[in-house]
Amino acid sequence: MNDRTPVGEVRPSQLLWTNGPGALIDLPNLSVVTMGIDQWERDRCQPIPEPRLLAAVRKRLGPQVEDLRMPPFQKGELVDPWSAEACIGVPVRPFPRWMRCVKCGLLSPVDDGLLEIKENRYRPERTRFVHKGCRGSKNEMPARDADAVPARFLLACPAGHLDDFPWRYFVHRGNQLCTGTLRFFESGASLQTENLWVKCDGCGASRSMANAFGKVGSENLPSCRGRHPHLDRFDDACGEDARPVLLGSTNSWFPVTLSTLAIPQAEDTLSQLILDGWDFFEDVESENEVATTIKTLKKTGALPGIDCHSAAAVWAAIEAHRNGVKQVPADDTDVKGPEWIVLTASAPPTEYPHFMSKVVDTPLCFERHVGRVLLLERLREVNALLGFTRVEPPDEARAPDERRQMAGLANHKPEWIPATQVHGEGIFIQFQEEGLARWASLPGVERIDRKLERGHRGWRNARRLDSEVGYPGVRYAMLHTLSHLLIRELALECGYNAASIRERVYANTSGPHPQAGILIYTAAADSDGTLGGLVELGKPENLGRLLKQALQRAKICSSDPLCAEHDPGEDRSLHAAACHACSLVAETSCEQGNRYLDRSLLVPTLDCSDAAFFGRI
Repeated sequence: MNDRTPVGEVRPSQLLWTNGPGALIDLPNLSVVTMGIDQWERDRCQPIPEPRLLAAVRKRLGPQVEDLRMPPFQKGELVDPWSAEACIGVPVRPFPRWMRCVKCGLLSPVDDGLLEIKENRYRPERTRFVHKGCRGSKNEMPARDADAVPARFLLACPAGHLDDFPWRYFVHRGNQLCTGTLRFFESGASLQTENLWVKCDGCGASRSMANAFGKVGSENLPSCRGRHPHLDRFDDACGEDARPVLLGSTNSWFPVTLSTLAIPQAEDTLSQLILDGWDFFEDVESENEVATTIKTLKKTGALPGIDCHSAAAVWAAIEAHRNGVKQVPADDTDVKGPEWIVLTASAPPTEYPHFMSKVVDTPLCFERHVGRVLLLERLREVNALLGFTRVEPPDEARAPDERRQMAGLANHKPEWIPATQVHGEGIFIQFQEEGLARWASLPGVERIDRKLERGHRGWRNARRLDSEVGYPGVRYAMLHTLSHLLIRELALECGYNAASIRERVYANTSGPHPQAGILIYTAAADSDGTLGGLVELGKPENLGRLLKQALQRAKICSSDPLCAEHDPGEDRSLHAAACHACSLVAETSCEQGNRYLDRSLLVPTLDCSDAAFFGRI
């Protein structure tokens, strides 16, 4: 097996959400770890122009980040397996390094000489390791190669480290000189840990895997060695306890991401294209160079729409931009602010390459509550990967200085960051500020606000965090709950995959212009985002019906009265009258991890009837 042997396929978007640097990819016969971005071929990663997101990334990772780039991918489906294009991809390495023979139970590292790689260029997913000349568990069968699969246990720690399970240390109850062959076998019908055993053929020592978990596990396992397999590096010291995790478990890799909507920030289409692709035009010195640059961008597809304009017009726009250039503020604390300004503008953009909108009438019976409905016929969301955590997910509910330190994507400060873009459509609903102010002053709303805040304080105190910060307010809880109800209703009504519908809640009241709106949009990298179904449901006759259905379903939950009477202050949780049966959605769709929800803020429930924003609708 050479250094560029293809072993499988994943989609580019998966390299951001599930299989990014440091993540394990569970292939049919192999398990591999995606290497750090300093080992990727940067020239094959297409840049994604998005100044606002780049400014936010630089705020988090430093000013050395030059651009956002899409992971490399093959442009054709039928590729010669021996061609250079067949090797386009991201580097991976077999991990865990310990393999188990399915025939005799042999446990051995891949570099001990007992295992051999069997490469399959025409079917890369069939590449596998084999135990050469295996004679069975009792050493009495004819010698024959047997498949070897990855060992199913590893060690991880909350600091982002990942290591092989210490098989020799574990079975010998510490560091021993014995170098006998290890075997992994099952003693019972079930696959519970007490029925899984490791045995040493040299000294006869054996031990059940049950001793690696629970309270006794911390006493039987060594401390974390600070290993980063994707970087080929060991940190000097790690103060965390190493914990056993199963191969393929979801808690072995959590991405830390930032996302923004691509919104127009210029007065016309061409000026917006120049702003988006300024990295391509910054060093252009003549109209002739512009023509060459446009041809290159047309071939690469790096800036769609630029080829519709003449070289002279582009050169004039470049000169205008240079004379009146405005720097994007590098502030990631208000990513939604510019989006709110564009979405609520009196004349929203209608003909930009990545942003097409149309104002429609407010649904009947909701004129007192809804101020505006904007259909986004085309939008683009750009997501950037900053790093990752293990064991515990990144907690965006914490203040930035309280969040657990994430593991890096490279051995040094990254000069670029993996990113993806998804195109789709959406519905933006803006609410009447006067109606919200009257609703917020109701005694029932103030009572629920105090109840949610008690839960917030208890949740943060239980995690030894500052309980005085981070509470988004009762306005956010109401808008957030309505967003969830609409997502669930849209998924039922039109057949959209519920996980492909996402939300953005605008509820910041700290500025001179209070925000009160929700954006529900498709955010999948497949055809879900291009069919127009969501925009169709945003028309007044359809949206009004959907709102009524969603609110009607929310009045009674199948888990009532337990759901309606839930008090977050008692169990230190971050939601009140909300559960999986009525309000929760997939965590990929929710921007807050299903926190700060209460349907009694929208409609009367069994426990509360005096805090409903929509009253008797």
